[in-house]
Amino acid sequence: MHVLKGANLFVTFLLELGVIAAAAVWGFTLPAGVLVRVVAGLAAPTLFILMWALFGAGSTPRFPLRGGWRLALELIWFGGGALALATATTPLTGLIFFALWAINALLRVRLQGSLLLDDDPPDAPQTL
Repeated sequence: MHVLKGANLFVTFLLELGVIAAAAVWGFTLPAGVLVRVVAGLAAPTLFILMWALFGAGSTPRFPLRGGWRLALELIWFGGGALALATATTPLTGLIFFALWAINALLRVRLQGSLLLDDDPPDAPQTL
């Protein structure tokens, strides 16, 4: 079970990298001028990284979210990555990416009890 949990966390990391790459690909392939493509190709992944660092990054987000809020964050983040990928490549690619995230999320809930990557044990003191 420990190996499966570790493998699933590695897949989570790869999916996170995939979101950043998809945002960059989307920006750099926009049907616009070169300046717009460069700005979008750099700004889109930067905004995704900022959102993840503030609300979702492993065990160290600035504003950690739990429960339904965590689910909403992941739907927006990974869904946004899937949408960017679908727009930049093909809809099937985006759908496959989103399906991989959904399977990964279900496994995290099943193996860890929540979507959080490093969830505190139930008896650990909670910090604000």
